[in-house]
Parts: sequence; structure tokens; C-alpha cells
Amino acid sequence: MRVLLAIFLLVSAPWVFAANPADVKGAVLEVRHAAGYSYLRLKTGQGETWAAVSRASVNKGDQVTLQNVMVMHDFESRALNKTFPKILFASLAGANGGSGMSAAPPAKGKSQPVADTPVAKAVGANARTVAEIVGQSARLKDKPVAVRGKVVKFNAGIMGKNWLHLRDGSGSAADGSNDILITTAESAKVSEIVTVQGVVRTDKDFGAGYVYSVLIEDARLKR
Repeated sequence: MRVLLAIFLLVSAPWVFAANPADVKGAVLEVRHAAGYSYLRLKTGQGETWAAVSRASVNKGDQVTLQNVMVMHDFESRALNKTFPKILFASLAGANGGSGMSAAPPAKGKSQPVADTPVAKAVGANARTVAEIVGQSARLKDKPVAVRGKVVKFNAGIMGKNWLHLRDGSGSAADGSNDILITTAESAKVSEIVTVQGVVRTDKDFGAGYVYSVLIEDARLKR
């Protein structure tokens, strides 16, 4: 099972994900921290390579093992003002692994265990509950919606966006209709109540097998 990720700000450069099932081991030659994450220049048995993991206590000279490795080409990091022809996104094994976040878009159903609390529905012509958006996704495709709920997960700076999961007490965990994934340029905190306004997208494919049947993109948040 893939764990949640730590990809940084991405601009218009072409990018490609490729899975690498094998762990990668190497010595740390350089460490650069940015935006809550750590970039590592490694010396491996196959030569030097850059890798990105969630921020970790890693020092030059450490021996590290990367797990859940994904490869990205032509990745531009605004935080570092640097473009990597090739970079590995991964989780860091061992005590320095931090939160264990890896380099892949946030997987559905991996929200933190925040209790589902009934939240009053948003108001307006486009107002929907989470369950309504999930259940009526085909009809709502590419249409604006407003939904009010509790933030149960938040990840920042992934592919140039912030990602959050929202629940409002509607729907069922059994079929996933109680949780909606949202991308936004704004920040949020877990457990806060927000109203989200954005556009419904369906069958969104971010590559490497990360396909979402429904999500809300380019959202604005209101408290």
C-alpha cells in the first residue's frame, strides 16, 4: 500500500512518473531542506542521483534507504529554484523516516482518523453535500459546486497544489461517499470547518496508477 506523498511545487515542465519497485540505498552527499521536505543528493551503486522525501533529520555522510520509490523527469522545484532532469520521490526507511510520506498523489481513503461530524450544508444554488457530489459526479462533471465540511487531511506543495480531504457527515465510509478530495492554492488545518468552492472533475489521472473517480479542483476556501 502506498503511503502519502511529498512532491514539491511543479510548474509547466513536462513530467513523467515511473514506478521503481526496488529500494534504493546510498550515501548522502548533500542535503537541502525546503517547504517542509528534504532533497538528498545520493551516491548509489548506480551512480549519483537526487531524491526527495518528507523533511527528515538527515546529514551528509548518512547511509539511507529509500522505499516506495517513484521516478520523475524534468521536475522543477520553485522552492529550490532548480530543475532536476531526474529525481526520485520516496519514503525514507528507518528512524529518520519522519512521517513516512512518499512521492505520489494522495491516495483516496488515507485521511487521518478524525471523527465524521455532521456539518451544516453550504448555501446557494451550487451547494452540495459530500455524498451528493460523489453520488452525482457524472451529472456534476465540470460544474462548479460549494460544499461545507471538516478538513480531515491536508498536504501542501504537491504538484503545485495543496491537497485536502473534506467530510461533512454525509455518505458512507463503506463506499467512500463520505470523503471528497480537493485541490487548492490555499492552506487549511486539519479539523477546521471550511466552505469549498471549486469545479468537479471525474476520472482524473495523475499518472503512476493514481486515478480519482471524483474530486474538486482549483478550489477557494471560506471560513
